[in-house]
Amino acid sequence: MLKLYNTLARKKQVFRPIKPKKVNIFVCGPTVYDFSHIGHARTYISFDVIAKYLREKGYEVFYLQNITDIDDKIIKRAREKKVSWKSLARKFEEEYLKDMKVLGVDSVTRYARATDHIKEIISQVGRLEKRGFGYKTTNGIYYDIARFKEYGKLSGRTAVMAEDSLSRIDEGGEKRNAGDFCLWKFSKKNEPKWKSPWGMGRPGWHIEDTAITEKYFGAQYDVHGGARDLIFPHHEAEISQMEAVSGKSPLVRYWLHTGFLVIEGQKMSKSLGNFITIRKLLKRVSPRTLRLLVVKTHYRSPIDFSERLLLQSRKEIERMDEFLGKIKKLAQEKSGKKVRMKLIKDAEKEFDRAMEDDLNTPLAVAAIFKVISEGNKLLDKGGLNSIESKRILAFFEKVDRIFSLDLAKVKKIKIPQKIRNLMYQRERLRQDSLWDKADDIRKEIERAGYQIEDTSEGPKIVKRTK
Repeated sequence: MLKLYNTLARKKQVFRPIKPKKVNIFVCGPTVYDFSHIGHARTYISFDVIAKYLREKGYEVFYLQNITDIDDKIIKRAREKKVSWKSLARKFEEEYLKDMKVLGVDSVTRYARATDHIKEIISQVGRLEKRGFGYKTTNGIYYDIARFKEYGKLSGRTAVMAEDSLSRIDEGGEKRNAGDFCLWKFSKKNEPKWKSPWGMGRPGWHIEDTAITEKYFGAQYDVHGGARDLIFPHHEAEISQMEAVSGKSPLVRYWLHTGFLVIEGQKMSKSLGNFITIRKLLKRVSPRTLRLLVVKTHYRSPIDFSERLLLQSRKEIERMDEFLGKIKKLAQEKSGKKVRMKLIKDAEKEFDRAMEDDLNTPLAVAAIFKVISEGNKLLDKGGLNSIESKRILAFFEKVDRIFSLDLAKVKKIKIPQKIRNLMYQRERLRQDSLWDKADDIRKEIERAGYQIEDTSEGPKIVKRTK
């Protein structure tokens, strides 16, 4: 039975979607004014795994993600680069989608741009105004947080506490409450604008999400996800808007939030010189390595990103590949040995139990490595047969449908004869106790993109991953 930690309830709850076996998920997408960074990768890989897990469990999942393609940051960056806001937004939207494709984030059903939903945004702002939640200032239409009695129920902040943390796109001295936020912003000179009943303008930040989800899901849906820093004010504003418009509560049954990603204890920042874009990182590590690094951490836990973690994840990918290469070869052989399935049955139970407990991926990964560790021991003793190997491969195929690490697609790598000769040369040097020269050969093999492993059966060559 799947349980999820619901930020709104502040506890784990049994997962029961509104409609049996159908799940509607919305995750806040990027504001497309720059290249996506590894903090984005952390959140979107996590929700990619969540969506894929639900599909593996037999749910029909509609995964919706917005694209914020109109925003103060976009307008500012476009002016700096002397390009139109639209061309800048389209460029970085395209770059974001490229990054997601490389990372294997392919579970999203639909991406929805804010500017493609102006009609829905205006409709929602109009209804909020009619119900008394929206009011007009010289800068735009604002939401009166004092009118919504449950304001703060997600974050635990009251309307008074909101005074100290103002919302994005909320300037203006005519607001009724300091925490009021902009629904529709009147455009200034040379800014993008659309017609509305209140004059030319553009959407506030929060309103695009609820207008988009109302169009595709209606007034209520199953799962809303995003990074922890969006709980307040963004997600609080979404609840206030949609529940005020519809009169229905809750807007979302389960709120899921990913933990922060920091760089060796420090917040990622360009001023600190530790700002890492996805594509910059992927120039030196594989997407599989980054995905495993994310998957090994529970989605609600923080990640303290470091070179040590990257190296560890890379080695673990190599370990998986080496094991699966052996298993794939064994699975092709005929065997009349007695079949024992306890290893893989136990692993399947441990994996499923971990994932059902609020998607505890660290424990699920531990179950995978238990198979590898025990499987290698059996392989060394000749204690696995082809039938068991096929069952192990089937387990890894299931894991791969959820984690997307390409684990079950390992192909036998053809090792060039030159590399094999170096391996033999190194072995002779080792037998003659010429350790320094043997180590030089090892380094030469690694520079060529391969790695030598000393096993009980003798040295073996494998292809290095990044």
